[in-house]
Amino acid sequence: MSSKVPRAPVASYGITCEEETHIMNKLTRLGLSLVVVGMLVLTALAGLASGQDRGETKATIGNANVAIEYGRPSLKGREPLKLLEPGKLWRIGSNAPTTITSDVDLDFGGTRVAKGKHILLARLAEPGKWSLVVSTKNVFVYEPSAKLAEIPLEFKQDKESIEQVTITLTNKGGRGVIEVAWGTLRLLASFALAK
Repeated sequence: MSSKVPRAPVASYGITCEEETHIMNKLTRLGLSLVVVGMLVLTALAGLASGQDRGETKATIGNANVAIEYGRPSLKGREPLKLLEPGKLWRIGSNAPTTITSDVDLDFGGTRVAKGKHILLARLAEPGKWSLVVSTKNVFVYEPSAKLAEIPLEFKQDKESIEQVTITLTNKGGRGVIEVAWGTLRLLASFALAK
């Protein structure tokens, strides 16, 4: 008498237990893959539905390639100036920090900022009085030692309202000009190439 018991095929499908286990493993992997893909799609759709897309603006200033990347929140009926408190820093956008990247050193109001990637913040000192802060840290962990440079921002109110935060970077007479627009708020600052 043999001690091995032969495996009988499953009667309803005509497959062995090993084949059934193999099929179940494949179905489990397929199910998990579909769950992961579904979660990724939902995350992407949530970002689009909330209007939190990213923007980028680039310019060549002299021999420097400069780019600013930023989040683009929508107003959705809100007034930007009522959302920002005097004395507080604003991250100029949403979600990930607004960054400026340059392949050469830049000059912000006489302060040299090394080439590379840095964070841009805006400070509302009091109604109508703003400054641009170049920092190593984002607004949530900002501390004074993170400030690389701070320059005044020119404040304007425009008749045209812009729904999403929009930042433009242009070359005007060899200087980089940054303009932030949201609602009727306009903030402008300029920088030069470091000498």
